[in-house]
Amino acid sequence: QVQLVESGGGLVQPGGSLRLSCTASGFPFHYHAIGWFRQAPGKEREGVSCIISSDGPSNGSTHYTEAVKGRFTISIDNAKNTVSLQMNTLNPEDTAVYYCSVASPIVCLHYDNYPSEAWDSWGQGTQVTVSS
Repeated sequence: QVQLVESGGGLVQPGGSLRLSCTASGFPFHYHAIGWFRQAPGKEREGVSCIISSDGPSNGSTHYTEAVKGRFTISIDNAKNTVSLQMNTLNPEDTAVYYCSVASPIVCLHYDNYPSEAWDSWGQGTQVTVSS
């Protein structure tokens, strides 16, 4: 069965850290871009970060939205078919349901030039709540 499963969400205090995981079953992450998205109540879904897994020069390339640069780090473990999002210095504005998605590597390499429809998400997401 092909699916993405997000995990690792929870309740953290402002300034705290959390590590999310996205694990795929049914297909390998290799030769794909993997992205993290989030959606807060009453707001549109926004892209957070993406990373490329390939055999070409773009392998390991990442993208971060300005709101999380310097605080979030995306990484991939191809052996485990898992992409992680390390989130540090969390603030209440980071509160959202976080989803992972996959796309062709070029979508992450030129992130701003592709529509959101280029990504496919299958998981139910994981809730991140930042509150004291």
